[in-house]
Amino acid sequence: MSTCRVHPPGPRPDDGLLARARALPTSILSDALARTGGVTGVLPVPGGRWPRVAGPALTVRTRPGDNLVVHRALDLAAPGDVLVVDGGGALDRAVLGEIMARYAAARGLAALVVDGAVRDVEGLAAGTLPVFARGVTHVGPYKDGPGEVGGPVQAGGTVVRAGDVVVGDADGVVVVPHERAAEVLADGEGLLRAEEAVFADIAAGTLDRSWVTAALTEVRVTAP
Repeated sequence: MSTCRVHPPGPRPDDGLLARARALPTSILSDALARTGGVTGVLPVPGGRWPRVAGPALTVRTRPGDNLVVHRALDLAAPGDVLVVDGGGALDRAVLGEIMARYAAARGLAALVVDGAVRDVEGLAAGTLPVFARGVTHVGPYKDGPGEVGGPVQAGGTVVRAGDVVVGDADGVVVVPHERAAEVLADGEGLLRAEEAVFADIAAGTLDRSWVTAALTEVRVTAP
């Protein structure tokens, strides 16, 4: 019998904060985090078309290619959680597929984020639960353990802790540290307003591009 270490639940952000997070693209949040916090290489499964999602992280560390503790995490998850699986980035075996995604949706999870491989892509893409993964393979997992639920993990080069705010959209996944969430969201909302002003200037033909030449020393090359 394998060991599964289970940590206490992380903090839970209020609904208003999560609504604000869902209103911000991951690109804006990444900029608000000084272009850190991105879960690099973990993207929506091919064909998946879901609205932007935000929720508190429920973290899982599993032996690469094994999903026993991922199953246990689904049983422990609370509605609204984003399950973040540290599968070591391994792509030789899928650690979840359509059956687990359907079960997660029935339990009210907000999304699944896997630094590893998944399978049953057509079923995942057609489902209601957003799924983000590093890769795809039809080869199934072991179910031997060991693993850990609720402890700090890494996904795509970013540390994720239980209760951190995880936001996902078509560009990928960003992790906002829970103790900085209000600050980062406020900064992101300011960046979004500035971006919308740029869009308006583009449409009006009044966009100031002088910063480009100001940042360069331009040397003109003459024809021989």
